[in-house]
Amino acid sequence: MSKMTPQEMAEKIGSGLLSFPVTPFKADYSFDETTYRANMDWLCGYDVAGLFAAGGTGEFFSLTPTEVPEVVRVAVEETKGRVPVLAGTGYGTAIAREIAIGAEKAGADGLLLLPPYLTHSEQEGLAAHVEAVCAAVKIGVIVYNRDNAILQPDTVARLAERCPNLVGYKDGIGDIELMTRVYTKLGDRLTYVGGLPTAETFALPYLDMGVTTYSSAVFNFVPEFATNFYAAVRKRDHATIHAGLKDFILPLIAIRNRKKGYAVSIIKAGMKVIGRDSGPVRPPLTDLSEQEIAELTALVKNLPAIRSSQQAAE
Repeated sequence: MSKMTPQEMAEKIGSGLLSFPVTPFKADYSFDETTYRANMDWLCGYDVAGLFAAGGTGEFFSLTPTEVPEVVRVAVEETKGRVPVLAGTGYGTAIAREIAIGAEKAGADGLLLLPPYLTHSEQEGLAAHVEAVCAAVKIGVIVYNRDNAILQPDTVARLAERCPNLVGYKDGIGDIELMTRVYTKLGDRLTYVGGLPTAETFALPYLDMGVTTYSSAVFNFVPEFATNFYAAVRKRDHATIHAGLKDFILPLIAIRNRKKGYAVSIIKAGMKVIGRDSGPVRPPLTDLSEQEIAELTALVKNLPAIRSSQQAAE
């Protein structure tokens, strides 16, 4: 069980960069615990405020309800309290509660509640879904606002009143007006997380709105770049930010946008590029082609030049 209160967890994750470690698989798609332990230990050596086990980049959608708590357990054991570990949960309400309870028992410090499976719902139904998951556990819950689960400000406010352990709001749609209305209504009651794919592109404008943290998928394979970029965002170092976007993030996005599902696949490919091969993505996702991996390799090899540019800017 977590030793952190929901409020302590929220304060901690709001203080720095967040990331979603990939879930390594063997050739037969079974969970590769040994590689996962090595990856988690390595990532803990960098300045990160929280790691989300079995999250979106960790292929939550391909894991079974029994696999998620197992992945979380390994993450908790390997991080050894060095950083908070949060777990993904989702699907229908009953399954989301089941996974949430299992993750809490596995030692998770908090939960990220992903949108319900496929179903489109009214605000009343979405609120009941969030409240049921919050009521099932004592650890803190962050709601992920994206796709078919867009909570409006009044709904978020009611949930904040009913659920003391609802402590975070992660934005995954990029609606600046909606984000402003939520922040204006809730203020410091919640910790706000930028959660768009390749969140680095939105990091600076979101900081000006009070969103102090975001989830960096590229932290998985270029943690030094990711932490340097985050530091530049917090300092509003425009020269460094634009250099990082121009020379790495935007070219990476160009590869990512070629095929559906590449937002996850390109991170797994990045692990392979740096010598931390974490296996294939599970179907229905597909892996990058050899040519695309070669392009990604070239981007990573150019990172020292980006760091030199950052140092010059400082």
